[in-house]
Amino acid sequence: MSKNPQKIKRKAYERELAKLEIELVRLQEWIKQEGLRVVVVFEGRDSAGKGGTIKRITRRLNPRIVRVVATPTPTERQQTEYFLQRYIPHLPAAGEMVLFDRSWYNRLGVERVMGFCTDEQYEQFLELCPRFEHSLIEDGIILIKYWLHIDDEVQEERFRKRATDPRRQWKLSPMDVASWNMWVDYSRARDAMFAATDTHKSPWFVVDANIKRNARLNVIRHLLSQIDYQSVEHDIVEFPDRPHIGDYVAPDKSDLRSIRDHYS
Repeated sequence: MSKNPQKIKRKAYERELAKLEIELVRLQEWIKQEGLRVVVVFEGRDSAGKGGTIKRITRRLNPRIVRVVATPTPTERQQTEYFLQRYIPHLPAAGEMVLFDRSWYNRLGVERVMGFCTDEQYEQFLELCPRFEHSLIEDGIILIKYWLHIDDEVQEERFRKRATDPRRQWKLSPMDVASWNMWVDYSRARDAMFAATDTHKSPWFVVDANIKRNARLNVIRHLLSQIDYQSVEHDIVEFPDRPHIGDYVAPDKSDLRSIRDHYS
């Protein structure tokens, strides 16, 4: 991680984000035209900024092409299934990019630390995970994995903001508190995960996420650099003048239920 990084100013951030959004649209169109299948995995500690980063990537994109997957707590039935069964249906078809806000790495992170899986299940998946990812890559899927790193004091500050800000309180869960109390256990689980799954074919890219704005821009720039895309030519759609309304007369709207304008 860089020493004493400086937070980018908001105006500069917005300008850079606007430029990158244009490139993201070009990437989206290239994925669609070429029939690419792209999977982007976002992992990191609670409050690392995974959701916010994903929102900045997708906010100008077509959800029919770029999908976000954030799997909920597994159901009782899913807990009895083959572990990867809940993730495989979300993998992309041709012309799609899928962003996983947490992924199959739940088994090597939260499930390991919180005891939601057995030692045997953990060890099995620790060995299986690289083979699974290599099989995706060999089948033609472009797999990109990001770990968003934050320092412990940054996580504490973000948790305390969640606890006091009514707009963010829904983000703070008992699981977050548990993760804070088990910082070292999560660190050990992360270290074991990197050792087993940071492979030449499927490497991890670590992002300094202590400053949210910087992290979002850095992730987008890096994501764009991972796919050799080109601009897709489109026919220019000419927007015509308003057609003549003829003898149409709009009805009286005084009887309609209009909401009050509080801001004029």
